Amino acid sequence: MERRERVAVVSMALLFVVAAGAIALLVPNQREIDPVVVAALVLGYAAICRVEFEIGNGMAVPEALLFPPLLLLAPLPLVPLLVAGAFLLSRAPEFLRREQHIDRWLYSLSDSWFSIGPVLVLAALDPGMAHFGTVHVFALAFLAQLAAGTVAALTVEWIGIGTHPGDTIRSAGWAYGVDAVFWPVGLMGAVAAVDAPFSLLAIGPLVWLLTVFSRERRQRHAAAVELNRAYRGTVMLLSDVVECDDDYTAEHCRSVVELVNMVADEMGVSRQERQELEFAALLHDVGKIAIPKEILHKPGRLTDEEFAVMKTHTIEGQVLLDKIGGLLGRVGGIVRSCHERWDGGGYPDGLAGTQIPLAARIVFACDAYNAMTTDRPYRDSIGSAAAIAELRSNAGTQFDPAVVEALVEVVERGIAEPHPSAVEAVRAVIGRAGLVPAA
Repeated sequence: MERRERVAVVSMALLFVVAAGAIALLVPNQREIDPVVVAALVLGYAAICRVEFEIGNGMAVPEALLFPPLLLLAPLPLVPLLVAGAFLLSRAPEFLRREQHIDRWLYSLSDSWFSIGPVLVLAALDPGMAHFGTVHVFALAFLAQLAAGTVAALTVEWIGIGTHPGDTIRSAGWAYGVDAVFWPVGLMGAVAAVDAPFSLLAIGPLVWLLTVFSRERRQRHAAAVELNRAYRGTVMLLSDVVECDDDYTAEHCRSVVELVNMVADEMGVSRQERQELEFAALLHDVGKIAIPKEILHKPGRLTDEEFAVMKTHTIEGQVLLDKIGGLLGRVGGIVRSCHERWDGGGYPDGLAGTQIPLAARIVFACDAYNAMTTDRPYRDSIGSAAAIAELRSNAGTQFDPAVVEALVEVVERGIAEPHPSAVEAVRAVIGRAGLVPAA
């Protein structure tokens, strides 16, 4: 752990020890306890904490299946310490195999803060065994668990790691949803186990099923990562082909990707849409490899017939990407639409307004700005100010007005210059977008 993280985790761990110790000393235990049952619960809790599965943008553990039984069957004042001990047992294999640094055992204490809230609620209200008349008490205990866990997580991740509180809450929200589903199941199991402790074994098949689902989900995720690597490799290969074929097109595509990134940030484009947008920006001119060289490299303006051939590059790009299929097949649809106009006067399909994919609208505006501010074989750059004026004068006809405003905002704040290197520049652009590691 870095120093900042260590300070936050150690502080929360020490505070937990103080709070759990005070509860153990001050809260009376009024239950008859079976040590064998308590030991089995702690071991079962440790085992169930190893069943992790992804949900939403976070991780969840079905510990709520055994936390209510701990609250009702174990000595109430000792529950926080028992939870911390179970967490430590669950992480012991990683420590023994040296897969985690031994210092991270402190997380077993700081992560146990959630248990403090429910214990205090039950100690204060003393509902006895769960039944219909005390449902509100156990609901309050569950809410206290969420509150204590959230405060601890925010403290460690915000102060210790620098994670924004909103990100922590969004990530924890999925796990809390799982807890809300499993808490009633665990509570019913605890009620049945008061007279028949072996009834808790009925939870076993559910835990096994969750374990199987978790393993299969990880395998599917690994397969998806491999497929994504294949897509990224294909994109890199195509970008290399474009670069070798036409230096201007390659440099132009890289510059458009840089600009598209910033406009997407300005417009709040979702993470789900960002990958297709990135690939479309990089490959929007890939179809030019099918255009005859005498047209592509002509130093002067194109004739009407030559321009008609040049316009087919969007269709050629889609055809090329459709042959790959999957994600790049969807990107091909965006590439096809990257020269459609907001008023319907573009090509190849004459789409208008929101019929044009948002990604294509963004690429089209960024493409136009870059073309106007770049020296071409047949004309010089018109400069940033003139390009902005041209964009604004054509907003609502040629360009999506919302995209133009976002683009102008980005340009007026000052944009990064494109990287001079060839292949490394493309890799750096995609790497910063989180798609491939930058070389």
